[in-house]
Amino acid sequence: MLRIISLNLNGIRSAWSKNVLPWVISQQPDIICLQELKAQLPDLTPEMMAPDGMRAFYHCAEKKGYSGVGIWSRQAPDRVIEGFDGGEFDAEGRYIRADFGNLSVISLYLPSGSSSPERQEAKFRFLDVFYPQMLALRAEGREIVLCGDWNIAHQAIDLKNWKSNQKNSGFLPEERAWLGRLFDEQGWVDVYRRLYPDAGEACYTWWSNRGQAWAKNVGWRIDYQIATPGIAATAVNAEVYKAERFSDHAPLIIDYDYK
Repeated sequence: MLRIISLNLNGIRSAWSKNVLPWVISQQPDIICLQELKAQLPDLTPEMMAPDGMRAFYHCAEKKGYSGVGIWSRQAPDRVIEGFDGGEFDAEGRYIRADFGNLSVISLYLPSGSSSPERQEAKFRFLDVFYPQMLALRAEGREIVLCGDWNIAHQAIDLKNWKSNQKNSGFLPEERAWLGRLFDEQGWVDVYRRLYPDAGEACYTWWSNRGQAWAKNVGWRIDYQIATPGIAATAVNAEVYKAERFSDHAPLIIDYDYK
């Protein structure tokens, strides 16, 4: 069984103080994809560079305390690729890929557009440049799992207050249509939804820090494992882990019957 976990840490040092590592060890993942490190390499402790003996690879943002992604793995990857476009989004540390034989696992952090119109424009630029990147990945003919915070809820079932959020970043018609095209036109698979097509409130992976969103489960499903059809078909179980909190996101755990 291949266990892959995706988790937005909202700061690796913050999550560390909330005992994320003991939890990861208890889960025995083969690969864990991290987003929003909010740290540079010099900020990371020796334990963060080799957590529980795993290999750790990070792509940090140039801006301090911002963005950044990582991959931890039990097995040494054949190669690791940092970044995808050589431009503004690589400078923000949003993409890292590890290859294991015919399998590639990618940790991905899409921009959020909620803070300002300028950031929403940046998010649309990301979608424009990343769509052909997804097409190129499909053309490689490999099995691929992209884990991460996509900052888009795909359908009404994926968030609590969908009616009032239709003009808000993360649930805009253009964003939802972009995600739909990945599934419908490029053939990618939303692995959680393949397993649990009707899951409602159990599916949420992020809760605002405002109000009592966590207490009232006013959440969004914006963390996904999106995969090529071959490996997606081997997924046997998925869980959004909520018994402990390490950040404003919950870990998404998926087990694949994949050798």
